[in-house]
Amino acid sequence: MRAVLIVNPNATSTTPAGRDLLAHALESRVTLTVEHTNHRGHAIEIARDAARDGVDVLIVHGGDGTVNEVVNGVLGDCGTRPDAGQAPAVAVVPGGSANVFARALGISPDPIEATNQLVDLLGGYRLGRPWRRIGLMDCGERWGVFTAGMGVDGDVVAAVEAQRAKGRKVTASRYIRVAVREVLASARKEPTLTLHLPDTDPVGGVHFAFVSNSSPWTYANSRPVWTNPETTFDTGLGVFATTSMNIWANLRLVRQMVARKPRLAAKHLIRDDNVSSVTVTSTTPVACQIDGDYIGERETMTFSSVPQALSVVAPPQKSD
Repeated sequence: MRAVLIVNPNATSTTPAGRDLLAHALESRVTLTVEHTNHRGHAIEIARDAARDGVDVLIVHGGDGTVNEVVNGVLGDCGTRPDAGQAPAVAVVPGGSANVFARALGISPDPIEATNQLVDLLGGYRLGRPWRRIGLMDCGERWGVFTAGMGVDGDVVAAVEAQRAKGRKVTASRYIRVAVREVLASARKEPTLTLHLPDTDPVGGVHFAFVSNSSPWTYANSRPVWTNPETTFDTGLGVFATTSMNIWANLRLVRQMVARKPRLAAKHLIRDDNVSSVTVTSTTPVACQIDGDYIGERETMTFSSVPQALSVVAPPQKSD
């Protein structure tokens, strides 16, 4: 079995020692090549070349942004249904700050434990166990793995990226401070978004919209933050949007989002945990993010569910 280990050396929790330990462990299971990213979009290039070369597995040691790049390199352009059986499988050993995708797959956030999981899973495949397949989001211009957002969510990601560009370390507390600041600023703005869901009339007056492909939405350190608890990699997409920026109403909603047993309900909340697609339009350009990566301002975005689009090296989906 041939594998390429793609390492983002600038990710929050990657270290040379951790990389070497991971590579040494993997060499007992696969014929391994190690590649390091050195610029934005580099992981797309590495993954695309590896897929063309017939590599069996791409192993990502980095954060969610690197995972997104690898998936886009493997699958190529949106708009056509990918053949997950022909593309390389994707594995993740967490190396970022939130590592939402890895956790949603059932991979330990601890790199050493995740390495042990990966070695066992690769051994299972050699014994004939199939790769797990998951659905993805077709976002029109790129593939989304687990989350996307328009409005204040995009503003938060843009602001965090600006701080990272200045050399500031991104931590959960810094992210929360930025989020609070952007939410307060957004509360003073008129809503510009309209939500277009299948078989329903458009809903205007929307302040922000989240679209998710799994749960939870993200993590604040070890605490999960929920928007669509029933959304998984095996369902349609989750939609979470609000028609009010009232501070008190949204504080109550935030309490529900971080509860151990989330029960999300509010008069100003529009939520569906299983839709085939959703289009969000805006009267003016608004910030947009995909998988925690700021992609700029957009007036229209359509997100579509594509079932079983990607093979992954991960534990089986837990049954209810």
